[in-house]
Amino acid sequence: MENLVQVKNMTKRMKGFSLNNLNFDIKKGYITGFIGPNGAGKTTTIRCLMNLINIDCGQITLFGQTHMDNTKDIKQRIGFVFDENYYYEDLTIEQNKRVVAPFYENWSDERFYHYIKTFQLPNFKVVKHLSKGMKVKFALAMALAHDPQLIIMDEPTSGLDPVFRRELLDLLLDVMQDEEKAVFFSTHNTTDLDRVADFITFIHDGKIVFSDEKDAIFERYVLVKGAKQQLSDVKKLQLAGFKETEVGFEALITNRGEIPESLLETLMLEKPKLEDIMYYTARRDQFATAYY
Repeated sequence: MENLVQVKNMTKRMKGFSLNNLNFDIKKGYITGFIGPNGAGKTTTIRCLMNLINIDCGQITLFGQTHMDNTKDIKQRIGFVFDENYYYEDLTIEQNKRVVAPFYENWSDERFYHYIKTFQLPNFKVVKHLSKGMKVKFALAMALAHDPQLIIMDEPTSGLDPVFRRELLDLLLDVMQDEEKAVFFSTHNTTDLDRVADFITFIHDGKIVFSDEKDAIFERYVLVKGAKQQLSDVKKLQLAGFKETEVGFEALITNRGEIPESLLETLMLEKPKLEDIMYYTARRDQFATAYY
């Protein structure tokens, strides 16, 4: 599998927060989900990928190049969709298109108007009067109009209704029929990625927890439930965390293969969701105090 993006030992220090020695890839032909709680470093990482802020050390390679080599070519090949609107609020969709289109060598009006029609967008409506969902659709139409090889999306479904979120995910799956493309989808709403992602990169507190194929992650992690008297045995395993309930406990095991047969026979095992993995990992420090 070819890597369109490689991040190696990337560090970025800022006041009160740091990205620490990040390593992950974005592979051609696949959707990579980028998950983590708010404040984990997702947007800062994307800004580093885009060369909007300079990294302190390490290397970011996109399409075999660095931004120092040829940032213009790199940005020609990337489409961006952000949670916030970065277009001219007082201009119409059509006017924004006329401003942005000349900057892209592969811009296609035919492709742009195809998405405008598909998304049922009012082309001559001022951007600031569009709904949140329409703004996201507009940003996506702009991003896809120049046929990018890499699509970077930062919290695109935040605050959107379930119908549009489903439409957006279906569209991404259609886009990925072109195996030369890749999508890097940052979100804290992990249910979207349960459906469409092939790979998951999980960042927490400025560090990468894991970056792997989604199926491989679900093979390792397992959610177990049992009676309170079994908890002492479960605590001896590799835990992301646990919580006690009135009738027992629930715990996330990070290595399914290490569970003894004697426990397997008495515990209830469930496949976790990405949300479960993020929840227990993000609260790991809190859970750690419960061991003592």
